[in-house]
Amino acid sequence: MKFASGKVSEIQIAYIGGGSMYWAKNLIADLALDDQLSGTVRLYDLDYNKACHNEKLGNSVSDYPEANAKWQYKAYPTLQEALTGCDFVFISILPGTFQEMNSDVHEPEKYGIYQAVGDTTGPGGLIRALRTIPMYVELAQAIERYSPDAWVFNYTNPMTLCTRTLYEVFPKIKAFGCCHEIFGTQSLLIRMLKDMEGIDGLHRDQIKVNVLGLNHFTWIDQATYLGTDLLPMYSEFVDRYYDTGFEHNKDAWKTNPYTSANRVKFDLFRRYGVIAAAGDRHLAEFMPPWYLKNPDTVYDWKFGLTTVQSRIEKNAATADFYGKLLSGEEKLPLKATGEEEVRQLKGLIGLQSFVTNVNVPNVGQMEGIPHGVVVETNAVFSANSLRPVYAGKLPLAVHNQVLQHAMNQELILQAALKKDQALAFQAFVSDPLVTIGVSQAEELFDRMLHNTKAYLPGWKL
Repeated sequence: MKFASGKVSEIQIAYIGGGSMYWAKNLIADLALDDQLSGTVRLYDLDYNKACHNEKLGNSVSDYPEANAKWQYKAYPTLQEALTGCDFVFISILPGTFQEMNSDVHEPEKYGIYQAVGDTTGPGGLIRALRTIPMYVELAQAIERYSPDAWVFNYTNPMTLCTRTLYEVFPKIKAFGCCHEIFGTQSLLIRMLKDMEGIDGLHRDQIKVNVLGLNHFTWIDQATYLGTDLLPMYSEFVDRYYDTGFEHNKDAWKTNPYTSANRVKFDLFRRYGVIAAAGDRHLAEFMPPWYLKNPDTVYDWKFGLTTVQSRIEKNAATADFYGKLLSGEEKLPLKATGEEEVRQLKGLIGLQSFVTNVNVPNVGQMEGIPHGVVVETNAVFSANSLRPVYAGKLPLAVHNQVLQHAMNQELILQAALKKDQALAFQAFVSDPLVTIGVSQAEELFDRMLHNTKAYLPGWKL
């Protein structure tokens, strides 16, 4: 990297999963909008041709007159070439195909177990983890060998276990997991201030929050605006909208399977007195089937079950738009995506210091959780440094649930590393959503494991 006049050039970023039609577009736009950073994005993907597509797209966007920075995009056929000499590594991959995802999400429904997402916890999250962890073992080994000093940004779910695997394999790695769920809750608090107090035009940076928990099961026990405690107002806000929910657009949850009316979030606040900070679809999966008993119950709580078919349809629409981008029929809109990767890059490079939420191993920032377990709290970004902020401890009732999931994730990690079906099943039946009998659980587990066996080399299935 080269520093001059407040700008940094010749930054080298390796992007694993660089053939993406989704997150790649966000990264390309965000990098093009910033005028302080420039360099090369090295695209690596198991499908080399797809990486080449993003090489074409990225370079075309860098030539837009309105682009503030000129980044070079280059596809590499091997992981070694992409990683060697890089300063940063971004990992955003899809572990499996829609076929495996269909099993993750819909196989449990045959046994009366419903999941809104199926990528983090529940039966689907566990099976997804079992096929993802071996991939992350290989990535950690490659990073240790070819770019041991690089900062690693993980975007893949299950976030906690992906990040945890990197540290298990390469303890000295400088890695963290990134998730925007907290940003959504800060935005909800902004809308609350407008609704309750008529305060408008705020940015989420003005809402200061203390974050603690696990990814997609995160909580906020302190929230302030200009020094004012927002929890009493949030309590009133919850009471006002508990039954109807609160949305950007009324009843959007009925047609958009990726949104909700925040009723699960409101219910959890009434139960525990702290703000559940993830989206309803994720939060519901960490609890007993209070919200996911059946589709009618889900409907009553005003969120949706994100079917694999809806993802296939979304993928087709994205592929159509992506094809138009590559042909030049459409231009990629250069607008900020709301992600943090550019600010995080600037922080680690040393251009600024700021605080945001990340997923990193616990070194004491969260009380009552074993050291080494990956937790989500705030952290300070500064020059070549990431320092977790002390977050404290959740109320005991919430803490116990967070701890249960944390320990179950540790069990899943060991099962994956040891290729131990018995350990994996122990984790499976310990999940709060698995309320069926043991014999049925064994049958479901065996079917789901069989459906993903192509991603489980070395397992005796």
